[in-house]
Amino acid sequence: MAEASLQNDDISAEDGPQTLLVGNPNVGKSVLFGLLTGSYANVSNYPGTTVEITRGKDRRGPGLVVDTPGTNSLLPASEDERVTRDILLQRLQVPGTRVVQVGDTKNLRRGVMIALQLSELELPTLFVANMMDEARSRGFSLDVESLESELGTRVVGTVATRREGVGPLLSESLEYRSGKSKVLYDPLIEEAIQSVRRELPEGLRGRRGVAVMLLAGDRTLLPWARELLGERLETIQSIQDRLSRRLAEPIRFSINRTRLAAADRIVARCMVREKQAKPGFLSTFGDLAFHPLWGIPVAAAILYVLYLFVGVLGAGTAVDFLENTLFAGYITPWADTLLRMLLPAGIEEFMVGAPGIETGTGPGLMVGEYGMVSMALSYSVAIVLPIVGFFFIAFSVMEDSGYLPRLAVVLNRAFKLIGLNGKAVLPMVLGLGCDTMATMTTRILATRKERVLTTLLLALGVPCSAQLGVILGMLAALSTWGTLVWLGAVIGVLFAVGFIADKVMPGQSSDFVLEIPPMRRPSLLNITVKTVARVEWYLKEAVPLFILGTFVLWLLDRLKILGTLQELAEPIVVTFLGLPSKATDAFLIGFLRRDYGAAGLYSMFQDQLAAGNLAVETEIQVVVAMVTITLFVPCIANVFMIVKEHGVKTAVWMTAFIFPFAVVVGGILNHALRAVML
Repeated sequence: MAEASLQNDDISAEDGPQTLLVGNPNVGKSVLFGLLTGSYANVSNYPGTTVEITRGKDRRGPGLVVDTPGTNSLLPASEDERVTRDILLQRLQVPGTRVVQVGDTKNLRRGVMIALQLSELELPTLFVANMMDEARSRGFSLDVESLESELGTRVVGTVATRREGVGPLLSESLEYRSGKSKVLYDPLIEEAIQSVRRELPEGLRGRRGVAVMLLAGDRTLLPWARELLGERLETIQSIQDRLSRRLAEPIRFSINRTRLAAADRIVARCMVREKQAKPGFLSTFGDLAFHPLWGIPVAAAILYVLYLFVGVLGAGTAVDFLENTLFAGYITPWADTLLRMLLPAGIEEFMVGAPGIETGTGPGLMVGEYGMVSMALSYSVAIVLPIVGFFFIAFSVMEDSGYLPRLAVVLNRAFKLIGLNGKAVLPMVLGLGCDTMATMTTRILATRKERVLTTLLLALGVPCSAQLGVILGMLAALSTWGTLVWLGAVIGVLFAVGFIADKVMPGQSSDFVLEIPPMRRPSLLNITVKTVARVEWYLKEAVPLFILGTFVLWLLDRLKILGTLQELAEPIVVTFLGLPSKATDAFLIGFLRRDYGAAGLYSMFQDQLAAGNLAVETEIQVVVAMVTITLFVPCIANVFMIVKEHGVKTAVWMTAFIFPFAVVVGGILNHALRAVML
């Protein structure tokens, strides 16, 4: 896929100069992208791949800024790295191309490794030494002038999250220079480089870098090289074959070893070791957070705080105010009164119900049992939105602080039981925000088996933020045993299905390799931006589906189909699951979005939940309902994403398995709890 993209990419065809952001993963490129572009961004898949490229208008002048995927080498070992390499090669001969390379100062060696390769490609470059504060906290300081002298490019030291040192980057007059640092390889490799350079077109920029790539045996370059060189490619391949026979070790290994040694020498001359500061609270907490023993109680404590913040404050206080005070007390009655005043009698009954019907109980389209205002907006804005908002705040804090990778380390051993490793924790935790986006992030997993298995578990039992928030609100009113049964049932199902699927699915699991960033004090600006962006996504993507779902229920009710469906589903919902027949509405709409189904269940049990001290039978019903709706497929958008990532066959198979499986688990749990509790 990435091979053909070298010839058919619209990035190389854009008018005007382009600034390419290049760097290792997790070095702050996205923050700098935001500073260079402002708010405008266009995200699209790189042609022929599943890798996303972010582009934005350069706020400093004409042209674009392109945020390339994180890479550790221009000799690619993954699809992300191939895409970055391809973009750089496509722009070699395009006027106005320049590179802003972002490096992590505390891990300067990795950044210098890429800088050495960019130097061989002769692209005008600016080196940004980001995260200077974290290097200082570890007892290191960077001699910026020395690094400039070593690399030959302009170097700017920054703390991008706090906008320290970013002023020069926003200046259009900032100088970009091709690197002057040259790596001297084994004499046999140097001889072969000169031979390959003679075969390359005279006007091609970066001939030394291209020659090294071809000698390293990068087969993803062959289509591009064949178009560029024609028959001369065979001559280059013969040079590469001859070198391979003469060299005592693999060519690629020798090249990387020599580059690492050169990078180490540069870092040793530029990084000054100062008196190391005593570990602060965040550093100590970060160490505890992925300790084999103490990491578990730390995780439990953080999840408990999350429950209090989202489940009690968000789903309790905030929902009570919005639903009971704002909507029930003002918005719904005002909408009912206003529509009755403005609409003719015939239309009035259609929109808000016949005169005399209590507000919010009639069959009206706008105000009624399934009304757009009284149900759709009440559910989506008064019940789900505050819960989602509180969850997004908490999730952004965990994300910005650097805790999520530590959680992956803590849970790595448990995930091995189901054929996954700790890296799968990241999409699983992201699924608590949005299963659709989390399904897309399964691309970080190394094997197809891991990606499919993680997608299955996401679709089966990881509630998205909207649903989780509603569930946390319901859990807050349950006794301890009810909460533990829900949690145990969902986790037990995930591990049981994962264990069996691991044995059945063909393929291998990969090793667990994950970079652990330092713990940081979360930035209020970052938390605000991320939360606002996610709430905006919710309002644009989820609320319309709530409205659509309510309209479907209203239409089914008007056509007398809803009652028929309730009768047909009654043996399952009432007898097998032990729930009131009214729960059928929630499960029907759960096929569209399970968070909407959860909101319907919340509304159905709301009076009992608010009263507290639930009867045992009612608590059983709440637990069974929550487990069943949790195990539903999240939403239509997630199904479409599964189709996109894994194909129609896989999506159909997962959906056909999950829906009946959820009902079966709920029914078994209902009868088991009744046998024990009643």
